[in-house]
Formats: sequence, C-alpha cells, structure tokens
Amino acid sequence: MAKNFYAVYKGRKTGIFTKWPDVAKLVNGYDGARYKGFETRDEAQNWMDDGAPRPTATGSKKGSTAVHQSVTLTSDSIQVWTDGGSRNHGNKLGGHVLAEDTAAWAFYIKTPSEAFSGTDGEKGKTNNHMEIMAFLQAMKKLIDLGLREEHVVFILDSKYVLNAIQKNWLVGWQRRNWKKADGQTVLNVELWQQVAELIPAFTNVDFEWTKGHADNEGNNKVDELLNETMDKM
Repeated sequence: MAKNFYAVYKGRKTGIFTKWPDVAKLVNGYDGARYKGFETRDEAQNWMDDGAPRPTATGSKKGSTAVHQSVTLTSDSIQVWTDGGSRNHGNKLGGHVLAEDTAAWAFYIKTPSEAFSGTDGEKGKTNNHMEIMAFLQAMKKLIDLGLREEHVVFILDSKYVLNAIQKNWLVGWQRRNWKKADGQTVLNVELWQQVAELIPAFTNVDFEWTKGHADNEGNNKVDELLNETMDKM
C-alpha cells in the first residue's frame, strides 16, 4: 500500500507531512534523522506519540544505512547489484582518463517475482564516476517502480560507494558544503548530491559488500552488462 503520511520525529522540522519532497528536505543530511511513512494519519500520529519506536526484527533496520557483512533476507526482500567500470588508458589507474576511454554502469534488480536491469555508457569517465552512477540509476529505477518502501538490499563491490555511506562521509561532506576534511572539493560532487537527495527515500535498506569478479551471480551479471555496453561503444 502507498504511504500517504510521513511522520518526522527527528529532523530540521518535526510533524506529519503528506509530500515526500517536503520530508526529504527535512531529513536529507540531518544526522540521526528519524522518520517513517504510513497509510493513515492516525498511524503516523500514534508512532510519534509512542516515541518513534524502532523495529525489533533482526536483519535490517528501517531508517538505517549501516553496511552489514551478512544481511538476513526475507521472502519479500529486493536485491540490487550495481557496478561501474572504465577502460582507462590514462596515466593514473582509476584517476586520469583520456577523452576516448570508454566507461559504463549497470544495475540488476531482483524482486520476488521479477527482474530489471539497466546499463549505459559514456566516454572519458573514471571508474568511480560510473560506480556512483550505477548506484544512482538503481535508486531512480526502484523509485520509478514504487519499491522504495520495501526491504531493499544493495549488494556492491565498490568500497568507494559503500564507505561514503558506512563511514558517514556523505553526511560530513554535506555538513562542510561538499568539502572534504582537507578542504578540497569532493570529487564527483554532482552525483553525490543526487545520491544524498534520493537515499533518504528508502526507509528499509541494507548494504552488503561482495568481492568483484568472483562467484556472486548478481555481481557477475552487472559486470557482464557494463562490459557489453563498452564493447558496443
């Protein structure tokens, strides 16, 4: 069922709201934000009155973006694999690229009943750029499919993307106006700003790292998709 009411217990402003974009502005980048969607206003108010209790089930935690090494899946869980790559011929591996170097991203979404995938490519982009792009495009697809309030497990081989979430780099960057601790502007800032805008939309999310180019079927699938894209380029 669609969630028509959003209760914000901790954020820039608290209360019950009916439009997600309004809620995103209140919780996006707010350290320790607590919010939840409900089908009725009474349910939302009861949750607020009860002190915004957290779920006690093991496995995933609503409103949390902690990275787990082993996530408990249920029959309703949605698994999402993302990957990005660059055939970099520049003079610094993972960094400088030439304008003609090919790069691509891919995602693979597996629901209990269906599967969805997407991929695209650009030239002159780094591996890290495409890793973020893959994650961003997967989130957009999940939102388009109306799945942002389901239990979603993102399975990535990119520690670059996972660390930004797990180690709260993203929160720190936002707090410092998209500067790193050393004062330098965050690389790929335009993509990270989009990630920061969308990630609060997922209220029941877990993250898991997987070794790339190994035996994870979903990871191998996205690797195959993005390499097919680069081959065509």
